[in-house]
Amino acid sequence: MSEPIFRLVDLNVSIPKGLRLLAGLNGFTDAGGSISQTADHIFANFDTELVICFDNEALLDYRSRRPVMYFEKDHISSYEPAVLGIYLVHDEAGQPFLYLHGYEPDFKWERFADAIVQIVEDFAITEFIWVHSIPFPMPHTRPVGITVSGNRGDLIAKYSEWKPETQVPGNVLHLLEYRLTELSVSSVGFVLLIPHYIADSEYPKAAVTAFELISAASGLVFPTDSLREQNEKFERKLNQQVSENEDLSRMVANLEQGYRNERVGPVQAAVRRPEQDIPSADDIAAQLEDYLANRRQNNAEDES
Repeated sequence: MSEPIFRLVDLNVSIPKGLRLLAGLNGFTDAGGSISQTADHIFANFDTELVICFDNEALLDYRSRRPVMYFEKDHISSYEPAVLGIYLVHDEAGQPFLYLHGYEPDFKWERFADAIVQIVEDFAITEFIWVHSIPFPMPHTRPVGITVSGNRGDLIAKYSEWKPETQVPGNVLHLLEYRLTELSVSSVGFVLLIPHYIADSEYPKAAVTAFELISAASGLVFPTDSLREQNEKFERKLNQQVSENEDLSRMVANLEQGYRNERVGPVQAAVRRPEQDIPSADDIAAQLEDYLANRRQNNAEDES
């Protein structure tokens, strides 16, 4: 028989049955930092206890994701291996839930999916909810776009804006959703559509939207005031950059015009790619660098 790829961290800890399983894994795409910000916010605001840990030796490619080692003058002072595990967390209202967090497995996806199915059955998990995000040609002046998958028809009808029929690169959370849906376990995945020109930045609105959707699906309660304040500051700076750069301003206006023409409602209509020629993220980054360099040069000349 195959060796198990997970273990209970402390046999004396009782994991309640009938909880929801929330998931966010690193390693696929994290446009706007939705997964990283969501995880940081959970670990910063709630007591979390690692209750189930997966085997790095079976699932992790160390050469592509090397662990952190701290070098102190002439020796290694500590070593921090990656952790893929399930945490027991209580939300702001004291409601318990389980949180699958860590790296997306590099190997043995089917065995990992089998392990999750076993955990779902052993602990009578009632619902599987996951979030991730992708770059998308839409303006930041609109609410974050959403694609919903799974078997929660009520949430799909209410929130899913973009419903493509296409092949997509697989990720392990989609696989878990597929396997659990086959077993008639309530499952829902929220994919956030992040403006492509800020996909490499931490976009606080992405995390706020993620928590709003998780709450809508589960009834769990999360504090988001600090994220909303961060987003106000982020968008003020972004709007200033856009207003001071003609090319960026034109691009956002084109995106906005495309959505104004093709969308008839906030959540019901399909999101379509605007027909305008939209600069790539690299083009926009280069434009920003040129703009900031010119500003620094002008300031230096003014001071002299």
